[in-house]
Amino acid sequence: MEWDIPDKVIIVEGLSDKRKVASVLDEEVEIRCTNGTISLTKLDELVDELMGQEVYILFDADESGEKLRKQFRRELPEASHLYIEKMYKEVEDTPEHHIASVLMTANMKVKAKFLS
Repeated sequence: MEWDIPDKVIIVEGLSDKRKVASVLDEEVEIRCTNGTISLTKLDELVDELMGQEVYILFDADESGEKLRKQFRRELPEASHLYIEKMYKEVEDTPEHHIASVLMTANMKVKAKFLS
């Protein structure tokens, strides 16, 4: 068994979202991007790759984020869905302290400076 592979995976929409989430985390978590949309074929491949891992979905609080979320709910029903406040709309524009509190609800370690 390889020990360096994180058992938690967060799926976000874009690279900016990935950077924002990574800047808040204080533990090894794999962050994967859908790049806004995902084909059924790509989604099936992703589902196969993620077997046996704790999967978290963190998408924008907008129409495209909700559409993507529905697709993942269907194809990956065991994934946990994390939500940002609707007023922030996009993960990349959400303040770090809010992302930290969202990640903490999923029992993830976040950098102490975002806990105030």
